[in-house]
Amino acid sequence: MSSQDNSGCLSGIRVLDISRVLALPYTTMILGDLGAEVIKVERPGKGDDTRSWGPPYFGTESAYYICANRNKKSITVDIKSAKGQKIIKELAAVSDIVVENFSVGELKKYGLDYESLSKINSKLIYCSLTGFGQNGPKSRLPGYDFMIQGISGIMSITGEPDGEPMKVGVGIVDIVAGLYAITAILASLYRREKSGKGEYIDIALFDTAVSWLANVGSNYLVSGKIPERFGNAHPNIVPYQTFKAKDGYFNLAIGNDTQWEKFVSIAGKDELENEQFKTNSNRVRNRKKLIALLESVFLEKNISEWIEMLEKASIPCGKILTLDKVFSDPQLLFRNMLQTVNHPFGKLKLVGSPMKLRNHPVKKPTYPPTLGEHTSYVLKTILRHSKEI
Repeated sequence: MSSQDNSGCLSGIRVLDISRVLALPYTTMILGDLGAEVIKVERPGKGDDTRSWGPPYFGTESAYYICANRNKKSITVDIKSAKGQKIIKELAAVSDIVVENFSVGELKKYGLDYESLSKINSKLIYCSLTGFGQNGPKSRLPGYDFMIQGISGIMSITGEPDGEPMKVGVGIVDIVAGLYAITAILASLYRREKSGKGEYIDIALFDTAVSWLANVGSNYLVSGKIPERFGNAHPNIVPYQTFKAKDGYFNLAIGNDTQWEKFVSIAGKDELENEQFKTNSNRVRNRKKLIALLESVFLEKNISEWIEMLEKASIPCGKILTLDKVFSDPQLLFRNMLQTVNHPFGKLKLVGSPMKLRNHPVKKPTYPPTLGEHTSYVLKTILRHSKEI
């Protein structure tokens, strides 16, 4: 086993981040976790849009901004000015990666598009993220997570069967788009090691959302039937949903017939031995009848009683926790998924990184930078300017 290297897998890689809000800031935060140097470019006086998306605030910093901006340096640059464009071009010349989520064609007006910057640095990996991508009939339209969840079909399959369509509780389209961006960036870095050539990456929120329709999208393409909403139930697996016990709700996720046999033994109800329920295919076909039986069974005991019996049999199940319980969970704390950093405004709690690398661990987090905190450092130390311009 090699000795541990605390510099991170991406040590020596520099990222020029000309993005805002969530998707690409999330991307660059993870690249920063992995050891890359991330320079976040922000508008003078205003910064990233999310800095004002509150309350709540930690000092003057919004909790929203804090969630996606650890392990970065912040500089303020007016990219609409000739001086600002000069700074961005100088930084692109000494960077490995550029990410941006401006409207299609906007950065070309300033000479900061891929074609322009790749002439300065042919090895540059340049990632653009927009609502609908760089081409196609909708490419010029704006895109936000919520609206994309609607037009991609995600909301049509989310929510209770007789309720209104629902969005996912976090900006999941932004987050998954950010993860796709990371995948493409890391693949491009690997290819560049062999070819010496840079890459242009085009990520669209709409493409992303459609891609993770996953089994539900495939169900439609195979059957031609428009999927219905199942609430917390699963279209292809039964029982796989929320149930009410005597004292509240919990989740049960029986994923195969072996687990079902174990469950039937625990439940001790003869009616569950029925051939109609023996296989998952039969359980899906007889969903309504089975769920009605299970609902009456689960009301006989408290959540803790069911969880104890089910976990002992290795049947997937779990309570439905509020965040105060989540962030005090012994497993979460053991895995360092709650981190505390020193911030100019005091002790700041952050969600930790889920990436656990033995030999090249992720960086210990630095606090999300205050607006323009590193402008002087970047200009003088990285670009070697004798004075700020």
